[in-house]
Amino acid sequence: MAYPQLTDKPGALATAQAIRAGKLSVAEAVDAAIVRIGQLDGAIDALAVPDFESAYETAKAMDNAPRRLDQPLFGLPMTIKESFDVAGLPTTFGHPKFRETIAPHDALLVKRLKAAGAIIIGKTNVPVDLTDWQSFNPVYGRTSNPHNATRSPGGSSGGSAAAVASGMVACDYGTDIGGSVRVPAHFCGVWGHKTTWGLIPKHGHDHPAMSRRDGFIAAHDGALSIAGPLARNPDDLAVLTEVGAEVPLRRRAKPLKDCRLLAITALPNAPVDASVMEPTEAALAMLAHAGVTIDRASGLVPDQAQQYRHYLKMMNIAMARGAPAPDGKRASATDWFDLMDAQAANMAQWEVLFETYDFILAPPAPVLAVPHSDKAVFRGTLTINGAEEPGGNALAWAGLATFPGLPVTVLPIGSGSYLGANLPCGMQVIGPRWSDLDCIAAAAAIGQILHG
Repeated sequence: MAYPQLTDKPGALATAQAIRAGKLSVAEAVDAAIVRIGQLDGAIDALAVPDFESAYETAKAMDNAPRRLDQPLFGLPMTIKESFDVAGLPTTFGHPKFRETIAPHDALLVKRLKAAGAIIIGKTNVPVDLTDWQSFNPVYGRTSNPHNATRSPGGSSGGSAAAVASGMVACDYGTDIGGSVRVPAHFCGVWGHKTTWGLIPKHGHDHPAMSRRDGFIAAHDGALSIAGPLARNPDDLAVLTEVGAEVPLRRRAKPLKDCRLLAITALPNAPVDASVMEPTEAALAMLAHAGVTIDRASGLVPDQAQQYRHYLKMMNIAMARGAPAPDGKRASATDWFDLMDAQAANMAQWEVLFETYDFILAPPAPVLAVPHSDKAVFRGTLTINGAEEPGGNALAWAGLATFPGLPVTVLPIGSGSYLGANLPCGMQVIGPRWSDLDCIAAAAAIGQILHG
């Protein structure tokens, strides 16, 4: 199946503006999205939980009320990752035993999106427990990449990226602790933003095995994990980030030509396949030709072997809530405080680096969209430059920004050939903490240079 270019599809802000201008009714926008899903999702399986009837009723009510000029997403149909609670819909995290676990309340982020005028028309697919760079589970099946049905759309926000890339919806919101927004954006050729840790609330993003007192509990993987948007253009990313943010965000608006960038294209024990390196090097060359200052090495970069070890340990403890480690010992309070100390020291090192550099450029993952497999990526191997490498080592490219809690925008930079298929390739634009809008603006400026 062929898919139109992303530029052929209206974005979130464009759709909301058309509705406010009276060129399109809310009901028409919702109906068009439902029709697109009906036409496309049979081959992709991005939508796990549809909520069409409720969405259409909401749309009709909005059409019968005065148009809200203060709502940036007024009338916009969108989806959200299955792991977020939406009142009246199931939250399973991919487990059949939770099919009937119905959320009593909207997650706080869902409330904010609705308050901004968005209409949630359904929830998108995930891997079991959100722990893979694929998106399949025994409840909702396997999501395919819109660019190649034999390939993964990424994970764990794979359904989100596939819905956006195929044109079903203009945007979605996912989560990221191990690249779960960034890798799907990279695999599917869309824009994604990993927010600064703590910027977007995750109340109501809770594993269904946990009790819900008063409707909410702390997010099951609150340490390191963030919520972040996926869209087809940077302007939509910026608005979605602002809508969800706990605090107002600053904009520095420094022109890219006045910035100093550092490209990181090699990490210890985490080689990058030529299918990623070739478009990455081509993009870096184009930026340099356009006059952008890019260094290729710096002694200011924190020890990445050490950072990866700390990141992996903290992530595993956080996601398992202290469950036994591979050595059979349950993490102690001392273990956790030691990791927090290591993280604080790492954050301070990154702050020193950002006194010299404005942004870091890096691959989001060492490969392009992987073939479907019944084995999780991190439990098997990845083919990198013809050799089989441990899949878990690929997480180093996610941990680069996750451990220090940095914001990252992923933009499409081109395509490469991986295992016989031509597939999209993205790039991470990493900035200092709380510079989310500046990251998005820098990525937009890079995209302008690369694509015109």
